[in-house]
Amino acid sequence: MIRGIRGAITVTENTEKEMIDSTDRLIREMVQQNDIQPEDVCSVFISVTDDINAAFPAKALRRLEGWEYVPVMCMNEISVPGSLRQCIRVMMHVNTKVSQQEIHHIYLEEAVRLRPDLQKQSNSTS
Repeated sequence: MIRGIRGAITVTENTEKEMIDSTDRLIREMVQQNDIQPEDVCSVFISVTDDINAAFPAKALRRLEGWEYVPVMCMNEISVPGSLRQCIRVMMHVNTKVSQQEIHHIYLEEAVRLRPDLQKQSNSTS
């Protein structure tokens, strides 16, 4: 079964370091909370809001051991008036036997506002 695992995090400035470090933090939390092995990952989509463009956030994933063959695509998020700014969103497609209800979607920093209904699942909402 292929399941989608969502995650999002916000940054405070449009710099390569902050974008990569924040994406790294988010991906590591998604991996840890869902016990993900790179060979089980089908693909990863990463979107960013149009106000952050200093780097490709996929660079963070490429720093992780074993993730060099995982297909990753970066893209812009739709710019909806009034939506959350400076946000990096991740959609990871993973082969798993875990049920939909057992997936831990991770929302960090200001991104907790995106899915407050899922916050009971995540222990990391700093």
